Amino acid sequence: MVRQENINLILSQYNINIVDIKQQSDKGKKAIWWIKTTDGDKVLKKHSCSSKTLEFILSAVEHLKNREVNLSNIIKTKTNNSYIKGVNCCYVLSDAIIGNTPNEDKPQELKMIVEELARFHYASRGFEFPDDCKPRLHLGLQKEEFEGQMIKLKGFYDTEMSIAKHSEFGQIILSQFPYFYKRMQLAIAENEKSGYARWALETKNTNCLCHQDFTASNLILTSSKEIFVLDIDSITIDLPTRDIRKFLNKIMKKKGQWDLKLTSQILQWYNAINPLEHWKWQVLKESLIFPHLFVGIMSKYYEKREISWPEARYIERLKRMTKIEKSIGPILQDFERIIP
Repeated sequence: MVRQENINLILSQYNINIVDIKQQSDKGKKAIWWIKTTDGDKVLKKHSCSSKTLEFILSAVEHLKNREVNLSNIIKTKTNNSYIKGVNCCYVLSDAIIGNTPNEDKPQELKMIVEELARFHYASRGFEFPDDCKPRLHLGLQKEEFEGQMIKLKGFYDTEMSIAKHSEFGQIILSQFPYFYKRMQLAIAENEKSGYARWALETKNTNCLCHQDFTASNLILTSSKEIFVLDIDSITIDLPTRDIRKFLNKIMKKKGQWDLKLTSQILQWYNAINPLEHWKWQVLKESLIFPHLFVGIMSKYYEKREISWPEARYIERLKRMTKIEKSIGPILQDFERIIP
């Protein structure tokens, strides 16, 4: 935890009159403080990325704000810098956005979220990052990502197969993995024949920014019915289908199964703001064929990423993710009818 006097030292580099300081969260490498000032509430955020990566993020913020995406104003220091360099971290001060988390269960608010995602992608076109920053790039790497995950999970499966006694989690993996392995292989085959490579090449000239976690928890709905986008720490350059797939997975995970009518509606809402050519929507299909939810929980278990989780929680999550993943069948079968 950063000591109070260190926070005061950081804040002293800004032209603000502080009334109160409250820490909202502290995850070690990342932290957030609410700063009450005579000129309204501010938010101080500690970033764990390098200053060069932060410069990429801040250049993306500037580009999006210039194209009317609702993002918080970055407050410059007394020396006109957008951030302060700390020890293995950086600090950014911005205006606080006052409002509520939009409700994805309300159709009108869900529509607003989808439209804002489409605006975010549309506005990101033509983004150029500074030469001396460290950009985040996922563009053109989907096949490699799929193959890497598939090889890793096949290794976990082979290890599970080789032992004499299996846990309940291991038994479920032994019965379910062959089905999901075929899905992974199919996604890779689809990638090779879809327009992914063509679209990635086309996007290299224009760039498209992906938020990577464009969900209600990272958005604020203001009293004037505007949606503001928060937490763009993970922003990267990739095709918009990366965000669309992640968004759909989050919504359907919450519902407990895939909903064909809702999926179609979300894609129509998106396409009304940021129209994609028909062949580009086909690129989304390969990303939905790849079982990201199953891959996520299987990796988490065998890599022991959540050591605080009891075995029962892993088992419950695995069963739930398997059920959701297997409910996508009608979406994939009717994909031509669903896409705009």
